[in-house]
Amino acid sequence: MIKMLDVSKKIKKTYVLKEISYTFDQGNIYGIFGKNGSGKTMLLRSIAGLVVPTEGQVDINGRLLHKDISFPPNVGVIIENMELLPQYDAFTNLYILSKIKKIATKDDIEETIRKVGLDPNSKLKVKDYSLGMKQRLNIAQALFEKPDILLLDEPTNAIDESGVNLVYDLLLEEKKRGATVLIASHHKEDISLLCDDTLKMADGMLTNE
Repeated sequence: MIKMLDVSKKIKKTYVLKEISYTFDQGNIYGIFGKNGSGKTMLLRSIAGLVVPTEGQVDINGRLLHKDISFPPNVGVIIENMELLPQYDAFTNLYILSKIKKIATKDDIEETIRKVGLDPNSKLKVKDYSLGMKQRLNIAQALFEKPDILLLDEPTNAIDESGVNLVYDLLLEEKKRGATVLIASHHKEDISLLCDDTLKMADGMLTNE
């Protein structure tokens, strides 16, 4: 469970998040819609612990970010301009990441790469991937450790229609597993059927649709 209480973030003299109070419940998928610059990415960054609020607090399962914990203990993230290691293949990228938490096995890595429609045995380097393949691998890195929280910024960007349907199926599996999933998107109609709740972001404020 994620609880945000009066969270605001000010950069220079401008509030990019304004007095956000909302509870994201376990096992639900939330769609957060809004234009560029509305605050969607900053909202995800604040929950991920990558941004310290100017005011308010973020509670992750009863523990306060930047007080009790620095980051959510088990979170998968796709946030703009993510780059994996271009000189390595898909499996090696996730294997290197797996050494940090030591949660995922080699079988977990291979299974997740297959689930996103890539070949875990391919030696093709990420630098030679198409944009769609890179995004599939970004999704794999968010999922492979079976996180409690998924924070996904435009997760289907550059992915074709069949790939989009595959990603949606994966996110429904994550929901069934009990993960809390937040998806930021420009297009409400794209994922509204997938979400339990849809929220609108505008001028740093979060409101119910």
